[in-house]
Amino acid sequence: MPRWVLHLDLDSFFASAEQLTRPTLRGRPVLVGGLGPRGIVAGASGEAKACGARSAMPMGQARRLCPHATALPPRTALYRVLSERFFGVVRAWAPVLEQVAYDETFAEPEALADADADDVRAFAEKLRAEVRAVTGLAVSVGAGSGKQVAKIASGLAKPDGVHVVAQGGERALLDPLPVRALWGIGPVAEATLHRSGVETVAALAAMDATDVTALLGSAVGTGLHRLARGLDDRPLVERGEAKQVSAETTFDEDLSDLNSVRAAVAELAEGAHQRLVASHRAARTVSVKIRSASFGTTSRAETHPDATTDLATLTDTAQRLAVAALPDAGVRLVGVSFSGLTTAVQEALFPGTPTPEPTPAPTPETPEEPEPEPRREWRTGDDLAHTEHGHGWVQGSGHGRVTARFETATSGPGRARTFAADDPALARADPVDSLS
Repeated sequence: MPRWVLHLDLDSFFASAEQLTRPTLRGRPVLVGGLGPRGIVAGASGEAKACGARSAMPMGQARRLCPHATALPPRTALYRVLSERFFGVVRAWAPVLEQVAYDETFAEPEALADADADDVRAFAEKLRAEVRAVTGLAVSVGAGSGKQVAKIASGLAKPDGVHVVAQGGERALLDPLPVRALWGIGPVAEATLHRSGVETVAALAAMDATDVTALLGSAVGTGLHRLARGLDDRPLVERGEAKQVSAETTFDEDLSDLNSVRAAVAELAEGAHQRLVASHRAARTVSVKIRSASFGTTSRAETHPDATTDLATLTDTAQRLAVAALPDAGVRLVGVSFSGLTTAVQEALFPGTPTPEPTPAPTPETPEEPEPEPRREWRTGDDLAHTEHGHGWVQGSGHGRVTARFETATSGPGRARTFAADDPALARADPVDSLS
């Protein structure tokens, strides 16, 4: 019986989400990521990629390559909602998934048992059409006899297409590829193979299995040799619960005083705490990572006997650990994580010590309430609402003024208007409202 595995990958997810909800940006280069001098690109639209920009590139470099691109900060709440809609559609077609990321998953639909390549293509096209109807986003689909081939095929399907590798066609796809294309081959394994004259997947497949294991070890070599020959019977594995929740940031300028570090740790702890509460779990271990201006990294952790969701307790521990890890030079990066997660929450962190009431935090189903007072400081990309013009986003601000464009996913391109930054008709808005 032929096996069919699909790999679905939303095209340029972060940037596409911005273009979806901000129609003026459609067809234009968009970069999503940190906007400061140390910012990193999290996502680039197809138009920005055509200029040479890509994910994981320094934002400054990407903007030099694509000077006309619109650079925006990430909107995690929006991406989470779109991701949930995407996975809701896919799971209805294939109940067992192996989620790779927010925007990427493997699926093995029962409906494709005994199907031929034409049936698989038709199935994938119908699935893609439903994903677009529900999310407004394009998804590329690759299909093959295993995860390796399906993943490579989805790359060939981009953008916004389907690529099916027929049963028995695995070697024709894999043989010409460089060995680095195989799942599990990183820089070290690649260098080892190159030193032995193995440059392509075909050359790796032609080797004797004992020679491969001698080079790469039995644990890794055996599996890679099978993949090189187009043999991939690995099952799909549902993603388990995260073992920790965390938040970290790289500062535009190094922090040089204790109060700034403590404030940064408190903010990061609050972000990690929101994820902790949303997961309906409590944490026993608090960890802090500090990276200095000279790129030295120090980590500290503390494990308590009882798990807690109390923000004040977790923050106090993180701040104490941060102070102990401070370098002599400035602080470039701070990270806070909570682990030792459990659904069992003790009444007190320390026996005999009452635990304060947990600080409420939003869950994915309950977005944060808007601030009662209008926000007076605006940054490019912020969502806002105007009492007359509705939902919009900040295109620029300064000198006491803010320019916003009022549009959403369903409105079509909107008009830009300029206001006083402290205009009482302006208020911060939930990014998810831009989907309406």
